[in-house]
Amino acid sequence: MSLQRFLYLIASFLAVVVVLTLHEFAHAFVAYKCGDPTPKWNKRLTLNPVRHFDIMGLLCFTFVGFGWAKPVPVNPNNFRKYRLGSGLTASAGVIVNYISALIFFPFFILLVQYGTSAIPQYLYYFLYSFVLLLYSYSLSFCVFNLLPLYPLDGFRIVEACSRKHGKIYRFLRKYGHIILLFLIIESFICGIFVDFGVYQMAWFDILGYIMQFARKYIGFPIVALWSVIFGRPISSIWGMLF
Repeated sequence: MSLQRFLYLIASFLAVVVVLTLHEFAHAFVAYKCGDPTPKWNKRLTLNPVRHFDIMGLLCFTFVGFGWAKPVPVNPNNFRKYRLGSGLTASAGVIVNYISALIFFPFFILLVQYGTSAIPQYLYYFLYSFVLLLYSYSLSFCVFNLLPLYPLDGFRIVEACSRKHGKIYRFLRKYGHIILLFLIIESFICGIFVDFGVYQMAWFDILGYIMQFARKYIGFPIVALWSVIFGRPISSIWGMLF
């Protein structure tokens, strides 16, 4: 394994730790504020990343770019307003991830602008990978979690919006985790083929399309905002990403 590859994996792991921790803490914090003490009782109202890790989800996120954390235990019957509390708690993680992407992105711009000549090569590569992945993973985790598959937030949001649980709901709850695992494995296999030069396999990478959608479209308002603040054309900042 090359030194650059090793540094990239370390940066990826650390970025995942930050993104997952902020996501799960947001769920716990909002649930607690809505009247449910369950996250606090289960020691999930914390920024300690160890409390939020699911090992398989962490490894998938580190090596594939998509994964999951340990779901925060919530008892919606404790919410002061059931539907409002359920909806806010379910959506808190993806909202925080998007805000995180907004906050992380200017650090990436500053690093590219001023760090190239001021920081040693390998340290620069590590910091470049870390900050870029903080931004990218925040966006991808935001979009990924909006998929209406159990146990992702998208499923919880749908669940909070309606108490009518029909066949589709039962199917997604029963088989959602299997569908997710299939998508992650499929993306990982496609990535291996692409690394060996079989670039056509990228056409079949379903989660890869989600990543592209997240970065190009969901991330566009963030790029546009910071291009105005930094006084640079969107095209020049966009060129840093692609």
